[in-house]
This record gives sequence, structure tokens and C-alpha cells, in this order.
Amino acid sequence: MRHLVALLILLAGAVNAGAQTAAPQPGQVLVSGTVPDEASKAAVLARLREVYGADLVVDQITVGQVATPANWNGYVQKLITPDLKSISRGQLKIDGSTVSIKGEVASEATRQKIAGNVTASLNPTYTVNNSLRVSAADQSVLDTTLANRIVEFESGKAALTPAGRAILDEMAAAMMKLKDRKVDIIGHTDSQGNKATNQNLSQARAEAVKTYLTSSGIKAELLSASGQGADRPVASNDSADGRARNRRIEFRMAQ
Repeated sequence: MRHLVALLILLAGAVNAGAQTAAPQPGQVLVSGTVPDEASKAAVLARLREVYGADLVVDQITVGQVATPANWNGYVQKLITPDLKSISRGQLKIDGSTVSIKGEVASEATRQKIAGNVTASLNPTYTVNNSLRVSAADQSVLDTTLANRIVEFESGKAALTPAGRAILDEMAAAMMKLKDRKVDIIGHTDSQGNKATNQNLSQARAEAVKTYLTSSGIKAELLSASGQGADRPVASNDSADGRARNRRIEFRMAQ
């Protein structure tokens, strides 16, 4: 009995690819496995080279005695799209009528978009295993830069202090490295005072941070600002130190 065709595409610096294939260098796409004829091999390579560039595609495909589902070549062509370039350290495996995709993407929206497009491009006889995950690397850039410091404002106001502006200068430099990733700016207060007043103050402070970052060169459309008031404390409001920690600005990678 002939085995079903199996094609493994390692995307842009995949790691832990297994014993049969060597991991590609960063930026490269390695394609391996067995296809039924030279025409199938040529079609796969041509499509990958069109998407990634000829110099980045590493060919380890062999031709052998394997069977293909109906219109298999056509479905493979539909799966190799520019969407794959959004995946880092990834793998696309097409084993007969089973498609498995994994790797890291920048956001939950990207993960859902790619998974949805893969499923939509196949007929119901195909099984799709989606193991894409959202990368935590970009969030780490923000967290490391902020380093648990508090963006300071004048007491009871949305006016930044010099120390607060100094931290935001560092945050702006870090965001420049994120290459047009969207960031949510979230304002928080302690629990003292009126709830509505705290909500308004947290919103105003988040907006002030957005305005400052925009003036520092970050595109306004990449930033959103919201206030949570005192609803999400990170410390007890029973001490001055705890209340100071709760009066904070949070930076989160938008999902």
C-alpha cells in the first residue's frame, strides 16, 4: 500500500524540527517530505518562492511512491499564502488530508485570521490542527522597559511630572522597536475618593500618556487609551505604599 503524501514546511527560523530535517536559518523556509511527481514538487517550490523569495526557500523535497487526495496540489497552493509570513518559528505540515500549523504570531487577531483562512481554503474532508500561539516577546519589551516603575502625575491631576515624562521617553523608544504593533494604555487609580472621579482621572491620565507618546513619534492609530479606575488593584489600598503602586499606567500589547 502506498503512503499518503506528506509535506513539511518549516517557516522562517523554525526550531526543534525533528530528526529528519535540519532547522532552517533565520528568515529561511525549509520544505521537505515526499510528493508523487516532479510536477507537484515544482508547483510547491514555485509557490513558496513567489511568497518568500527564491533565495530563502531551501528544497529538501523528494519524489516517491505516495498517493494524493483529490486535487491535493490545488489545496496546497491555497495554503501557501502571504499569511504564512506572519508566523515565526513555525511549521506547516500537510499529511494527506490532515493539515497542522503551529508557530508564533504577533496577536490573537492574527492567529484567528490565519486559522480561519486555512480552514476556509479546504474542503470538509480535510482536518486542520491549529497550534498557533501568540508571542510573548513584544510584551516582554514593554514590561522590561517599564521595569515596575510608576509613571508619575501631579497629585489628583492628569499632568505628567518630569519623572513621568522621562519614563515615557524610554517607553516611546521601546515602542519604536515593535514595528507598528498596537499597544493599549490603561490607567489605574487607588480606591480613595469617589468611584466616578477615579474612573475619569484614570481615563484622563491614559489619554495624557497617549498624547505624550504621539508627540514623541508613535503613531496615534497604534495607541488606545482606557481607564479602569480603582477596579484592578495590584496591591492593598490599606497602605500608602500599596496605594502608590495602584496609581499606575499599564502598557499591554493589543490582541
